[in-house]
Amino acid sequence: MPFRNTLRVSLMTLAATASVAAIERASATEPPEPITFPSADGKTPLKGYLFKPATAAGPVPAVVMMHGRAGAYSILANGLFDASTLSQRHRMWGRLWAEQGYLALLVDAFGPRGYPRGFPQGSYESRPGELSEVTIRPLDAYGALAYLRSRPDVAADRVGLLGWSNGGSAAIATMSIGAPGIKAPTPASGFRAALAFYPACGLKGAFDSGYRPYAPVRIFMGTADDEVSPQGCRALVEKSRALSADVELRFYDGATHGFDDPGRSRQAVKANATANADARTRALDFFASQLRREP
Repeated sequence: MPFRNTLRVSLMTLAATASVAAIERASATEPPEPITFPSADGKTPLKGYLFKPATAAGPVPAVVMMHGRAGAYSILANGLFDASTLSQRHRMWGRLWAEQGYLALLVDAFGPRGYPRGFPQGSYESRPGELSEVTIRPLDAYGALAYLRSRPDVAADRVGLLGWSNGGSAAIATMSIGAPGIKAPTPASGFRAALAFYPACGLKGAFDSGYRPYAPVRIFMGTADDEVSPQGCRALVEKSRALSADVELRFYDGATHGFDDPGRSRQAVKANATANADARTRALDFFASQLRREP
């Protein structure tokens, strides 16, 4: 890699690390607001955590955030599952969106259904069907969207969706034209756009014949992911693009599952730190282009 490009990546990574540290300091003193709202399944009261921008002139765009298979909370929660024990990844991203002027809502889909600790790696086949990323979690996403649209401080037609791992899979399913929880979706009636970080793209075979989202979707994944299949996501995206869908997949060489986790051990891997910095910049730019412009 030429020296100039190497220097650019190094500076971007250092800036990203400093930004994460600043956001973490802010989140330690400004906990998100806990709320409850109904899932679009019509029976489940969900928990959520609102990260609000410090100042806002008029209704602001918003982001719905969907956690992965480990749930919304830190592995150190020790039985206390509330705003004070959210994982550092969720706190970091929530504060980042708030600093950018968005209202961010993290949805706890597992806790209200009796699984606040989430699930360990390799447990996919044994997880209960009531947590399906294809048939159930999209209903939670649309419940969150309905809640945000009821708020006067949210621009109702400028809401994005972000998910990690199993939540990234849920985000992909949510954006499909035939997703449960919404009829005849459009970017105006549903989500304007979606980001999926290292999702599993098998999606229970629901899109084996082709995936057609109703709004733009961007996927970020490391080539060294040992939890989900990069090849599976490549196949899904290739089929989707063959249908002229606005879906893009970016691979990060050597990055692992959870490369954006701000913890020291994860960011000590150079490929993760580089991927984290680039993906965060691209995520901010993507949502700015989709959610900040006038419809």
